[in-house]
Amino acid sequence: MSRDIKLKERWDVLVEKLSAQFSDGDPLELDAIIYLVGVQELGQYHRKYKKDEKLNLMHIAICRLLEPYGYYEFDYFDEEGWPHYKVKEELPPLKAGEQAVLMKEALVDYFVEKEYIR
Repeated sequence: MSRDIKLKERWDVLVEKLSAQFSDGDPLELDAIIYLVGVQELGQYHRKYKKDEKLNLMHIAICRLLEPYGYYEFDYFDEEGWPHYKVKEELPPLKAGEQAVLMKEALVDYFVEKEYIR
């Protein structure tokens, strides 16, 4: 089976499972799933986030998701418990479609690692 077909199948399973759990079955978009990873990584589940904090959560998620690819490295937790990462290697210029594929692959890998999907 080709890598792209397997990624699509896993992505569809992930979206379906997360959508059932977090949005009453309405399909979650890529950004929403990235946001969920940020909340997961921060570990502060039961609170409301301001707009700038939501952007920071997405940044945390992107750093964590791309860490295994060698782009970021965990640095430290600040006094409020927020993780900070440092850039190890700049991301290459990617077209929008290529960015989406990279993030979907990273998300699938993350949720496989967390044993949420196979």
